[in-house]
Amino acid sequence: MTTETALIGQHAVTRCSRIAGVVACLPKRQVRNDEFEASLGREAIDDVSKMIGVHTRHWVDDATTTADLCQAAAEHLLAGLAWPAETVDALIFLSQTPDYRLPATACALHGKLGMRSGAIAFDVNLGCSGYPYALWLAQMMVQSGAAKRVLLAVGDTISKTVDKTDRATALLFGDAGTATAIEADERAQSDMLASHFILGSDGAGASNLIIPQGGFKQHVEDDDARWHGKAMSCLFMDGGQVFNFTLQAVPALIESCVAASGRSLAQHDGFLFHQANQFMLKHLVKKAKLPADRVPINIDKVGNCSSASIPLLMCTELAPRLSCETLTLAMFGFGVGYSWAGASVPVGQLSCIGTIYL
Repeated sequence: MTTETALIGQHAVTRCSRIAGVVACLPKRQVRNDEFEASLGREAIDDVSKMIGVHTRHWVDDATTTADLCQAAAEHLLAGLAWPAETVDALIFLSQTPDYRLPATACALHGKLGMRSGAIAFDVNLGCSGYPYALWLAQMMVQSGAAKRVLLAVGDTISKTVDKTDRATALLFGDAGTATAIEADERAQSDMLASHFILGSDGAGASNLIIPQGGFKQHVEDDDARWHGKAMSCLFMDGGQVFNFTLQAVPALIESCVAASGRSLAQHDGFLFHQANQFMLKHLVKKAKLPADRVPINIDKVGNCSSASIPLLMCTELAPRLSCETLTLAMFGFGVGYSWAGASVPVGQLSCIGTIYL
């Protein structure tokens, strides 16, 4: 199939920048499936966990937010890279669980990290597809000359949004925050080191994965108000519709991204998927005829961590290799919105990569 007929979104190419380091931060609290037995029952837990593949996940406490996890990751990353905070030109906070409706959480993080006055800081409201979008944004900022160093704070604390008695969501999601450092690199001008992105969306599916209350569209004070039988302040997911969207969009995204990059499947050292659920991932890998040994999976240990899934995979599954060699990684994010994004990106040799706990 030609590149032109494969594309299912907008193709973008970035040069002149590289990923310098990645750090993930997980909450110390580990929640095992057994803890849901009183509310969901053993049979329901076994049925759901067999499908989604989650055995444990990490959840924050009431006082800890996504920004707290990202701040801890960012501080560790900046120290590991020996980057003074005042040398960072831009901060992007990508999350669907910000600290506030206003101001932008990025502005608050800017102050907590001690970044210089005048640096760029803004929020992006994306979830499952968010990490490739964030990489594209950061690398475009460097390519345009707006910044030489960009810090990406990407994560979600979805546990704060789920109904703990809803088997469709309570067992699935975990919490995580990450920090990624992007810096200018003149060596990345070549086609070999260029990053390729496919970015797309279909808002027709927006209502199938949604928290109806909390913004200004559905400002309801009644705690008994319901959206498809669920509290309007909680995450609602139509699993069947989201599954159908994934099976339709993601195989095309894989083919589209690989074709646009000019790199074959064999030339990619790893295929990093948003950790949606294990059954879905295995189906996608089989359908796309990807080598299973190059598709890391960690959903069993950390759950579906939304926007943090892909950088968390790098930190938990690929850290030893990325610290000493350069890998060409294909990244695929997809879900809430509906939104999807793919990337073919050279990554390594990273001066700082790992996982910390808060």
